[in-house]
Amino acid sequence: MSGFGNFECLVAGRYLRSRRQEGFISVITWFSLIGIALGVATLIIVMSVMNGFRQELFQRVLGLNGHINLYAMTGTLNGWEPMVPKLQAVPGVRSVDPLVEGQGLLTYRGFATGVVIRGLPADVLRQRPILSHGIVAGSLDDLTGMRVLIGRRLSDRLGVGVGDKITVLSPNSLATALGPMPRQAVFTIAAIFDVGMYEYDNGFLFAARETAAQFLGLGSAVSSLDIMVDNPQDLVKTRARLDLLARDLPQPVRLLDWKQAHASFVNALEVERNVMFVILTLIILVAAFNIISGLVMLVQDKGSDIAILRTMGASRGMVLRVFLLCGMAIGVAGTLSGLALGVAFALNIESIRQFMQSLIGHDLFSAEIYFLSRLPAVMDWAEVTQVALMALGLSFLATIYPAWRAASLDPVEALRYE
Repeated sequence: MSGFGNFECLVAGRYLRSRRQEGFISVITWFSLIGIALGVATLIIVMSVMNGFRQELFQRVLGLNGHINLYAMTGTLNGWEPMVPKLQAVPGVRSVDPLVEGQGLLTYRGFATGVVIRGLPADVLRQRPILSHGIVAGSLDDLTGMRVLIGRRLSDRLGVGVGDKITVLSPNSLATALGPMPRQAVFTIAAIFDVGMYEYDNGFLFAARETAAQFLGLGSAVSSLDIMVDNPQDLVKTRARLDLLARDLPQPVRLLDWKQAHASFVNALEVERNVMFVILTLIILVAAFNIISGLVMLVQDKGSDIAILRTMGASRGMVLRVFLLCGMAIGVAGTLSGLALGVAFALNIESIRQFMQSLIGHDLFSAEIYFLSRLPAVMDWAEVTQVALMALGLSFLATIYPAWRAASLDPVEALRYE
């Protein structure tokens, strides 16, 4: 007999119903169902939150930095102007901008701290939404001459605001009659930004490219060319085209994409994501073992019933399918319940967080620690499908041994002591 007939469905349904004499078996069945549901829901929620964090972090990293940077093999990049149109003509490249960057020592009323001075054309900074939309005081339009942007954390540490003057020293020395002297300049704060990343909000200073180049003593040279591409997540083809073009440039250059520049960060996120997936899968695996134990006990308890069914003409295959149906019903019910719970929780996780905060009166997700003002969750339906299929697969595998044991039961031995 192939497939599941009415007989198998009827018997499996009766075995799964709670009865007084099988109360303990019914409890194990419910524990198995709840375990699978919680495992599936937890896996969906955690993976969605991790996807959200990954997306938020990468949006901030990619929103301020070039997707690919072109550097000189040694020193600064000279004669870069003819390179720009060649690079912009490469398919997949969105824009190419000259970038000036260097270290500096910021001093204000006796307080000193190291900063990264980054110079980009003002119109380029306006085209980067994470920065232009992150201005909390002042205006980006005022970024001219000796006026700069600083992060909110840095301004809070220094106690400065828009219009205040700060002094910055450059490690590049300036030749004078008295010998080499460090370059020094007084800048006026034009605006304060908050992009949500501690590294930038606490240690970066943005200026117009010409101003930064003059202060750092680079003249007409630049530190690198900032290349933005259409698809930063898939750089293979564009990077290959740029590598080919770089060989024909008059000056020896090297390319560094954002995945190489943040390799440790990207790898750490990927490892953490994979480890969390494996750990949370163990919850589903434990629930699957509960299915095994519950069905084995059910087979033991129903030994005489199985023997009677066999003597009445039920085949081994029919008995096997009865217990396969029992285990699969638990797995399907648990998986569907977990899917509904996990998807609902992930889609409303920010509202749930705010509700929990209002109940306990404590901040569960401090922006000062996690640098994000809201709990992000991005659901990948391919991952959700993978989790569901994995839970169903483990549930099915868990039913094979108990079902085989029931089908192998000898009716004579089962009824001998009845």
